[in-house]
Amino acid sequence: MINEGFYDIIYRRRDVRAQFSGEPVDPEVLVRVLSAANAAPSVGMSQPWDFILVDDLATRTKFADHVEQERVAFESLLEGEKLATFGKIKIEGILDSSLSIVVTYDSKRGAPAVLGRNTIDDAGLYSVCLAIENLWLAATNEGMGVGWVSFYKEEFLSGLMDLPAHVRPIAWLCFGPVTHLEEIPDLERLGWQSRRSLEHRVFSNRYGAGEGLDRWRF
Repeated sequence: MINEGFYDIIYRRRDVRAQFSGEPVDPEVLVRVLSAANAAPSVGMSQPWDFILVDDLATRTKFADHVEQERVAFESLLEGEKLATFGKIKIEGILDSSLSIVVTYDSKRGAPAVLGRNTIDDAGLYSVCLAIENLWLAATNEGMGVGWVSFYKEEFLSGLMDLPAHVRPIAWLCFGPVTHLEEIPDLERLGWQSRRSLEHRVFSNRYGAGEGLDRWRF
């Protein structure tokens, strides 16, 4: 049986920046969302992820200040229309959201013989990204918002979180209740980039070749 609600959640998911309400997070909701993340598939069943819940204001402010520095650095590379468009884009909701979740990757989890990672070492990193997607979809289902902050230097966040050398920070996620989710993703709505259609992303048997989806249509 097809669950249409599942597809609705996928299409409603948004990278949230300006819509956080700042209201408290229900602990039971948080546990359900993190449990969904922890249920993600992982190479060799290694589950190489961990979740750091950050509610300390001083820590979040330090990170927000660092992110602002990186935003300014990126802005300095832009000119013309791109510069004007970027000026309209809010890149993070670190202090607006109720909670932050730092998702990490432990490369030693299950090592040295991680089943399935011997030829593709990045499979461990891919596993963490699957956990993040599970978290994001579960949050959307719960009426929560998630915003992935990427304007930071990895070594700064590693130091801020006191991570051991073999553990990488993969994502700083802003998390919490929202006033609403936008119908159109921010970057598309504000004119930075448009979503490409599926027809231009599907090939037959080798990259760039064939009829794509046309051969599968009846």
